[in-house]
Amino acid sequence: MIKTLIGIPCMSMVHTDFMDSFIKLQKPPGTSYTIIKNTLIHDSRAIIAQNAIEAGFDRVFWMDSDMIFPPDALMQLSADMDTGLEFVSGLYTSRRPPNIRPVAYRRMWYEVKEDNTYEAGAENYYGYPEGLSEVEATGFGCCLTSVDLLKRVGDKWGAMFQPIPCMGEDLSFCWRAKEMGVKMYLDSRVKCGHIGEYVFTEKDCTPMHLD
Repeated sequence: MIKTLIGIPCMSMVHTDFMDSFIKLQKPPGTSYTIIKNTLIHDSRAIIAQNAIEAGFDRVFWMDSDMIFPPDALMQLSADMDTGLEFVSGLYTSRRPPNIRPVAYRRMWYEVKEDNTYEAGAENYYGYPEGLSEVEATGFGCCLTSVDLLKRVGDKWGAMFQPIPCMGEDLSFCWRAKEMGVKMYLDSRVKCGHIGEYVFTEKDCTPMHLD
């Protein structure tokens, strides 16, 4: 039986819409959950990852507490991972109008220049197909990772989620994994909502404009 830990980092109270979707989430046998609160987000993620490693879990399903999930989110991402993947994310968007973008990235880059300044960025993934597609990074709002991957990234870099300058903790993890040759995927069939002024979804994405 595959053991999955649902990891939920949060500041304090969680939104009722999140709680409703968490209760309705289909959870296969062997699923447990942990909530880490009142700490920095990268520390929360590191604690969740370490707990999963030490407790012998096989996978971590990352659920952000400002999100809404379809009931079959974990089941679908688990089915994806059963094919041999070790990182797969559901689809969600940013939540700050007017530019609503997919929180999935076709490519990302990071460079330390000669004057010790940094250049980093990521290209939002527009035009994704319905289903699985390879990406270079995603957010961790709805993401399934293998515990083996977490352990390898930690062993290689010392810190899994410590933010790299100009990057958040989730893209920092993805950059480290990318540098190790890890393949990461988006499953756009797993459509989530992002709670803000209202619940932002795929239909709110701002069209891509080419300069």
